[in-house]
Amino acid sequence: MDVILLFKALLLGVIEGLTEFLPISSTGHLILASEWLEFNRPEAKTFEVVIQFGAILSVCWHFRERLSTVALTLTEPVEAHTAGTTVRARKASSRRFAVRLLVAFLPAAVLGLLLHGFIKEVLFSPLIVAWALLIGGVVILMIERWAPPPHVQTIDDISFGDALKIGFAQSLALIPGVSRSGATIMGAMLLGVSRSCATEFSFFLAIPVMFAATVFDVYKSWHELSLGALPLFAVGFVFAFLSALLSIRFLLRFVASNSFVPFAWYRIGFGALLLWFLSGSTLAT
Repeated sequence: MDVILLFKALLLGVIEGLTEFLPISSTGHLILASEWLEFNRPEAKTFEVVIQFGAILSVCWHFRERLSTVALTLTEPVEAHTAGTTVRARKASSRRFAVRLLVAFLPAAVLGLLLHGFIKEVLFSPLIVAWALLIGGVVILMIERWAPPPHVQTIDDISFGDALKIGFAQSLALIPGVSRSGATIMGAMLLGVSRSCATEFSFFLAIPVMFAATVFDVYKSWHELSLGALPLFAVGFVFAFLSALLSIRFLLRFVASNSFVPFAWYRIGFGALLLWFLSGSTLAT
């Protein structure tokens, strides 16, 4: 396969991984990068699905201990001995964690299924992405200034009602350019969830949401898969995984002592740049 083409796949994989979990919209970055790189192959849409899956696995890998603990304790038998109380407590904690994710996942899952055709045909426009980036940046600035003082410090403290509200906030990311992580984190902060806790919850919530979206998109674009494109997909997948892993670790450290204001200004600047780019490009139509 063409080395230049593989290098383009590498770059797009890195862009996907670095931007997927930051509140800056991977969609907008991939649109602009794909245009500049002239990556308009027939399997381009399937390629985007593959690199997104690489990003999902990076979350699973980073939080593998917590996820494996939840999975094991949910299926752990409660033996009739002195450890039974401890086992029940672990199972209850894991069950609450899993149910919170399920509750927060449902709004985007239901609305995504109902509106999938409309989103792809009407909303998946570079112009909408550009405006969503810009407006989203302004919204982040407003929330950072006027969000209530945090009273929820851990995921275990998030109520089921708040989990549902966070899920509806995440549903705003069905509009391309809004940013799934940004909508989730900002929605949680408006409910009084701490910045660090909101960020961590957004990572866990990304797993069922992105996995469901990936499976659905693969089903829709199955006919575009070909053995000849496997090297292209493999390169994009690997670099999306590695760069997403770096992005996750960076964001968790960053939010420990910083606000999202820099990301807000980045969105505003990037949205303005994309609008300027589209003003002289046929891509806008």
